[in-house]
Amino acid sequence: MRRLALGLILAMILCVQVAAQERILHVGLREDPDLLDPTLGSSYVGRIVFAGLCDKLFDIDARLNIVSVLATGYEWKDPTHLVIRIRDGVQFQDGEKLDSEAVKYKLMRDLTAKGSMRRGEVNAIDSIEILDPLTVQLNLKAPASQLLAQLTDRAGIMISPKAVDAQGDKFGLHPVCAGPFSFDSRVAQDRIVLKRFPGYWDAKSIHFDQVVYLPNPNASVRLANLQAGALDIVEYILPTDVPGVQKDPKLKIAIDDSLAYTGITINTDNGPAHDTALGKIALVRQAFELALDREALIQVVYAGMYTPTVQANPPSSPFFFQDLKVPARDVAKAKALLKEAGVSTPVPVTLTITNGSDIQQVGEVIQSMTSEAGFDVKIKAMEFASSLQAAYAGDFQAYLIGWSGRADPDGNMWQMLHAGGTFNYGHYSNAQVDRALDDARMVALVDQRREAYARVWQQERKDLPLIYLWTAKNIVGMKKAVSGFQQVPDGLIRLQGVTIDR
Repeated sequence: MRRLALGLILAMILCVQVAAQERILHVGLREDPDLLDPTLGSSYVGRIVFAGLCDKLFDIDARLNIVSVLATGYEWKDPTHLVIRIRDGVQFQDGEKLDSEAVKYKLMRDLTAKGSMRRGEVNAIDSIEILDPLTVQLNLKAPASQLLAQLTDRAGIMISPKAVDAQGDKFGLHPVCAGPFSFDSRVAQDRIVLKRFPGYWDAKSIHFDQVVYLPNPNASVRLANLQAGALDIVEYILPTDVPGVQKDPKLKIAIDDSLAYTGITINTDNGPAHDTALGKIALVRQAFELALDREALIQVVYAGMYTPTVQANPPSSPFFFQDLKVPARDVAKAKALLKEAGVSTPVPVTLTITNGSDIQQVGEVIQSMTSEAGFDVKIKAMEFASSLQAAYAGDFQAYLIGWSGRADPDGNMWQMLHAGGTFNYGHYSNAQVDRALDDARMVALVDQRREAYARVWQQERKDLPLIYLWTAKNIVGMKKAVSGFQQVPDGLIRLQGVTIDR
């Protein structure tokens, strides 16, 4: 392993020597993204690549304010009619013009395309009117307090209709957007290369000729490459590695609160794999949770830097509920619940995890903790994109998976807990939860939305289709020579304004 890591470092140092002349930025990723199609994609690291490849109608800033990007502004004519004004003079990377027709095309694709991961995010849209070449009106089925925030993410990414029509379902293999860098090439599990787009509308903010994204699930190798100068930025540094980065005179680190959480999704009704005690019996899921000591797990794997949680929104959110307390580990009670459920012990559970080095350690800690309460956890480690496909197909019993988080609570809850949610991998379905999630979309005031979400948590904490574990931190490592990096709570690496003093 040491020989392999050394070989990778030496090869990347050669690349950096070329980069000094060509102004190439190397960004280390924790995983390889899934399909680079903003309608079909679903990975967090894919969003990081999209940040270099594709601009959105709107974005969020460091304080979670919604700011205009490809749009120049918006107006709510009333609660069901949203008017969006589009920036003039923007080109897609194939030379086509961004206009109202292109905006309508993308949003309708999100609504109707087979396999769309955005449908649940924009399904409030009933129709789209073109008011003039640079103005569209979204006509909604009902008030939708979450919609504008959804347009700050992949639903708001604009893509070239001409390129989609030409490539069809292969669009994600050669995406064409309106961002600062255009797609050049991709080698699976190795690299994604983007080249500067000379026609970018905000060209003055871009200072590199290329950006190369390099995925590696091994945190130690990512850190070694950063220390050797083979990477310029690493989007995820383990908390246990923070002291080493802080002591390195060539490096610096940016740490901030994150919108992200990690939890265990239980397959409650998605195909034959749900037919387990864990999948069918809420008491068993409650016992599984009580077998866990979140604080000890976080201390062991993440040096105590993360925050234990039982909910989807971070403590900084106005939709965080202080009264939702993390239960203390109680092995005796867990055993009693298993006895009440009438199941034989040990209860077999297959826990699907991704192949990140820290996540594998988390899986082992969970395996050890739950064994004391009467569970027999077997770990199934998979490459990240493959684990997502298994989750959609229902090929899992329990799935340890993170969510990168959204500023609006709907983005952290509806898709995972609603029966119609795209990221509801286990097909959890509860009419009361669905109604409360839908009600929260139809009101704008924080107190009204909190009332609806309180009903969600009241039921979710009984059913436990998703066992929330922790809220993370954004920990980005970079060369000391990097400047202009702006950290935003969503963790994305935005390249506008970033420079390196070579």
